[in-house]
Amino acid sequence: MPSSNLRGQALRIFQAALKAAAPAQAVLRHVTVDGSTLIAGGQRYRLSAFRNIFVIGAGKASAQMARAVERLLGARITDGLINVKDGHSAKLQRVRINECGHPIPDRRGVAGARRIAQIAAQAGPDDLIVCLISGGASALMPLPAPPITLAEKQKTTRLLLHCGAGIHEINCVRKHISRIKGGQLARLAYPATLLTLILSDVIGDDLDVIGSGPTVPDRSTFAEARAILEKYRIPDLLPLAAEETPKPGDKIFEETRNVVVGSNALAVNAAAEEARRLGFHTLVLSTFVEGEAREVARVHAAIAKEIHTSGRPVPRPACVISGGETTVTVRGKGLGGRNQEFALAAAIDIAGLGDNLLILSAGTDGTDGPTDAAGAIADSTTLDRAQALGLDAAAFLRNNDSYHFFEATGDLIKTGPTGTNVADIQVILVH
Repeated sequence: MPSSNLRGQALRIFQAALKAAAPAQAVLRHVTVDGSTLIAGGQRYRLSAFRNIFVIGAGKASAQMARAVERLLGARITDGLINVKDGHSAKLQRVRINECGHPIPDRRGVAGARRIAQIAAQAGPDDLIVCLISGGASALMPLPAPPITLAEKQKTTRLLLHCGAGIHEINCVRKHISRIKGGQLARLAYPATLLTLILSDVIGDDLDVIGSGPTVPDRSTFAEARAILEKYRIPDLLPLAAEETPKPGDKIFEETRNVVVGSNALAVNAAAEEARRLGFHTLVLSTFVEGEAREVARVHAAIAKEIHTSGRPVPRPACVISGGETTVTVRGKGLGGRNQEFALAAAIDIAGLGDNLLILSAGTDGTDGPTDAAGAIADSTTLDRAQALGLDAAAFLRNNDSYHFFEATGDLIKTGPTGTNVADIQVILVH
């Protein structure tokens, strides 16, 4: 096992990132009520001017975000419904919660998305809609555009997730097989006033990509979506006669405001502060990390080896932190997620460097891929410990079976559902 002290420090750094990304606190930092005025993103909303206030949305963190909105607005809320991932619920008073499937959408998600669309469509010019969007909203708010069926959407989603497509590509396709994404929820809500609070899990916080941008002007097109399907050799199910998603400058966005209340960068900064408190020379490498997980892991392993041998780019005791979201091209039949695959690939590259070095990779939502782990920790003794158990790390990596590898070595990180989702965190520690 890695040094218990070093492992404990790595987990403390990761927990600091989770605390900074807590959804309710993120909302309350950016949204306030002063008397009868709601203030969000520099915009002031006179609550007495609205006949009804509706709360809708979706995402792994949306239940906790809704708790904060209920704290602010209380009995002023007329009605509301949010779609959340199974196990990511919370106790609410005014807003109803609909649990549904993720990352593959299901019928419960469709039923909830249909009701969300109905609430938006029934709102009038003297109504306020507060929409809550966080990571996972794309899968959790499925409303297939006819003639596409749920089964076809499920198949397309699986193929996109397994082929190594990036989140921008995946969500471009999702927008164009949906009746609600890519600004189309704003189209339904018009002419009501629409305020969307967003907890970002997307690199660069691109508003039209987070949750597939249901209330944001869509810069992508059907042609681009078709090109992505062709690139990954996925059958083209896009409806030929469908109306294009609303674009920048469309009048439906005149009364719409989108406010980012939390992001990966915020979590990474908090992790860096904790690392410095623990006495590490700390470097934030990037919050724009993306690419194939095992390849990105090799770059992080190279940085760890450089610090170990030369004290560059930061002297020991060193901490290097990065954030973002990698992808995995699934070729094997094992179980795992991008963070566990990242850790396994890193373990292979840092083998034999002693017990004073480790690499952590974990998802802030607490669920890495279709597993109950957030990620894993690897150190330079991981392969030796695995070999003592009769495990071939390279074979597990080829089979995309990182979960069972780290389950055997005892290096999985299990937090349970965290209630937030701002992508992934990677931590390198060299003592």
